[in-house]
Amino acid sequence: MKKSWISERIPVESGKIKEALFGEKIPNHMKNWLLAMGTTPFILFPLQIITGMLLAFYFVPSTEMAFESVRHITEDIRYGFWMRGVHHWGANLMVISLFLHMMRVFFTHSYRKPRELNWIIGFVLLFLTLTISFTGYSLTYNQVSFWAATVGTNLVKEMPLIGGFLLEMLRGGEGVTANTLTRFYTLHVWVLPIVITLIIGVHILMMRMHGISEPEGFKKGHYDFYPGHFYKIIVVSLFLISVLSLFSVVLPPGLGEPANPAITPLHIKPEWYFFPVFLLLRLVPLKLGMAITGLSVILMIFWPFVEPMFSKKIKTRTTIANTIGMIAIVIMIAFTILETFSII
Repeated sequence: MKKSWISERIPVESGKIKEALFGEKIPNHMKNWLLAMGTTPFILFPLQIITGMLLAFYFVPSTEMAFESVRHITEDIRYGFWMRGVHHWGANLMVISLFLHMMRVFFTHSYRKPRELNWIIGFVLLFLTLTISFTGYSLTYNQVSFWAATVGTNLVKEMPLIGGFLLEMLRGGEGVTANTLTRFYTLHVWVLPIVITLIIGVHILMMRMHGISEPEGFKKGHYDFYPGHFYKIIVVSLFLISVLSLFSVVLPPGLGEPANPAITPLHIKPEWYFFPVFLLLRLVPLKLGMAITGLSVILMIFWPFVEPMFSKKIKTRTTIANTIGMIAIVIMIAFTILETFSII
């Protein structure tokens, strides 16, 4: 049989490509989307890349023009308000979905042997997502974002050993200046998206090698990724775009006032996903708060290796893990609500 022009020049069998992309067997529990929450940030990330690229056509990363370019996008560019709104709410939804995904992994104990390293990789992705959200939030260069960047980078300085170096690297000087804006822009648009993309690839590769863990209490068995799960991804993608579009119209991100380093606002707050840490640092001495935060993060990162130290019995370890997880969630939700309404 005569080969086609393309198959002669790219001698790869289409059947093998299809098998690699769509041939994966999916456990039955993945039919419940709440148990497949990791797919949601996987859908949102490319959407953030696309909307970010379109916004970058008009954004000017300079202290003189950053705020004005955001205003221009929002008020003058056709559909600019929608594009900015989708990007803004997409970042928030991506953080929420990542938290939900990690909660699902934690409470179904999918981090256990042999998937410990993939849990750590997932935590790295969460940290990078929070970092890229922080740098993007600062690019609007209004009063709130400017002073939030100032406070956020000040906290970096409190990190032991490397705090001073990281502060200098992020700010490019002693204060938040034009150098800071340029560095945040470079991190947000170039460095972090590339790093996140590579780590997502490693995360998925590890998942494919070990297979998707199957939590207890669900019917055992598998179904084909294509067409069942693939079509579900398409439906969820359309749903997410619709929700983000609705939020962009009903609750569009505001502009605020242009950044003014000479005037400190009365109430400076970071984005909501930093509220628990922000409130903790207001309630206790700074160094103690940083120590508690650092130790908590380290504990969660290496939890798959810490958990077996409590007991050799799986049932006991499960009870301890669930208890610690519930306490952590209650504290985070309570601190977020308290800080949102400035109750304390």
